[in-house]
Amino acid sequence: MKNKIGIFGGTFDPIHNGHLITAQYVLEKRNLEKIIFIPCFISPHKTNLVSSEPIHRLQMIKLAIDSLPYFDYSDYELKSEGISYTYNTLLYLSEKYSSLELIIGYDNLLVFDKWNKPDEILELATLVVMKRKTDIEEKRNRFFDKAILVDTPTIEISSTDIRERVRNNLPIDFLVPESVKKYIYETNLYKS
Repeated sequence: MKNKIGIFGGTFDPIHNGHLITAQYVLEKRNLEKIIFIPCFISPHKTNLVSSEPIHRLQMIKLAIDSLPYFDYSDYELKSEGISYTYNTLLYLSEKYSSLELIIGYDNLLVFDKWNKPDEILELATLVVMKRKTDIEEKRNRFFDKAILVDTPTIEISSTDIRERVRNNLPIDFLVPESVKKYIYETNLYKS
């Protein structure tokens, strides 16, 4: 019986096909009802990063998942403003959903002990880690034993590269959904 909800947070500037493909893998392997994409207002791990306006990042997520009923979004962190702490988001979502699975990349597992309230996070959600074949498994903290590793494909697409390609007038076909590409061009995102 499916009743588990996956939580996939990030900057998503922009959301790209790599995010969607790996989310699909996790959805299937963990037998999740759906995955909720949550764009952060300010990542606690990237406080110096200047992101696009929240309205643009949220709109690109909406466009990317529009026809996919097993993907959803939440604007909770954008509305909260300030630094987006996962614990606060999970506390909020736990009022609506009984079984949460926090989906993070392997790079985040390596530093999970540095996150805000990591033990409390694990009281609210199962920790699911996307592991690529290129990730070298090395237990750096006590959270490795509490994490469920899910093998996902290695997809070399990065939001940083997409922004750079747009800035340099290079094509972004096949990197983002067509609707997201159209939105980026129509709104002149990443041009300056």
